Amino acid sequence: MAPIRSRRPPLVTLLRRWSVVAVVLIVGYLYYHPLRTYLATRHELGAERSEVGQLAEQKRELERRLQAATSLDALAKEARELGLVKPGEQLYIVKGIKAWRARAASIARSGK
Repeated sequence: MAPIRSRRPPLVTLLRRWSVVAVVLIVGYLYYHPLRTYLATRHELGAERSEVGQLAEQKRELERRLQAATSLDALAKEARELGLVKPGEQLYIVKGIKAWRARAASIARSGK
């Protein structure tokens, strides 16, 4: 009868296999943190780019409003709202406009 051989590989082969598995696990672990940091940074960069785009759009809108507000027509309108007049003009103050509008509206409704 032939000697019974175990199906188990020699000890040296087992050590090689487990050392390869250990090396693969160690390399994977060493790549994990930098890869995670890279992905987080890439995500944050996308969010920052989006915010920069929104701020650039807001800046353009504010510059447009500033140009409109500093035009001569806009300044004249603001001055009139503050009660200022041009030299040589006569200032008139009209009171009771709200009451007049309400009365005119009620007459218009009842007259129709």
